[in-house]
Amino acid sequence: MLLLISPDSVEEALECAKAAEHLDIVDVKKPDEGSLGANFPWVIRAIRDAVPADKPVSATVGDVPYKPGTVAQAALGAAVSGATYIKVGLYGCTTPEQAVDVMRGVVRAVKDHRPDAFVVASGYADAHRIGCVNPLALPDIARRSGSDGAMLDTAVKDGTRLFDHTPPDVCAEFVRLAHEAGLLAALAGSVKAGDLGELARMRTDIVGVRGAVCEGGDRDAGRIRPELVAAFRAEMSRHVREHSAAVAAS
Repeated sequence: MLLLISPDSVEEALECAKAAEHLDIVDVKKPDEGSLGANFPWVIRAIRDAVPADKPVSATVGDVPYKPGTVAQAALGAAVSGATYIKVGLYGCTTPEQAVDVMRGVVRAVKDHRPDAFVVASGYADAHRIGCVNPLALPDIARRSGSDGAMLDTAVKDGTRLFDHTPPDVCAEFVRLAHEAGLLAALAGSVKAGDLGELARMRTDIVGVRGAVCEGGDRDAGRIRPELVAAFRAEMSRHVREHSAAVAAS
């Protein structure tokens, strides 16, 4: 499993850089603009410069409306600013067809500029609360649009978590569908260390966290601490090893 950490500022990115050996992807977002809120282009550039060159930077394009042209331009802006992973929160898409329309525009805009960029169609475990596409539709949306990965997060940050809205068996089905479509599967949404065993068992490719590596577990008031990143990664690695051993023994 890859560990994706989401700082909300250049200062926090520098804290991530101190723990670079323990993480795989640095994710740029702006939490006060939503679950997948987009940060400024100059912040993406500054964070790209702040973290080691061998650590890919991802950027969220926002909790986007059904406006394919607007979203394609925003995605290109993130890629031009230095992000190699581009995540699009399909917040305003109420049907799979709308979501595919948006993501096709993003894929073309981003990959015309940088063919090796990684485009992620992102949906929400609590889709029922906001009226967007069903979580289990995301892998097919990503496949049909030519995206590289599918992700689930939570839209409403009110203390509820990924598994509160999509239980482990549903998340496992999401991961299975993504893998069947040749995609990477990413899961986030107030993920805690206690969830890592389930995430390892379902063979999640990317785990995204913020609150779990912030002081006091608070994604808003707390700040990312390198020692918390290291501890979370150690726990993740333990669960991956245990799962691999169990599979080998079966």
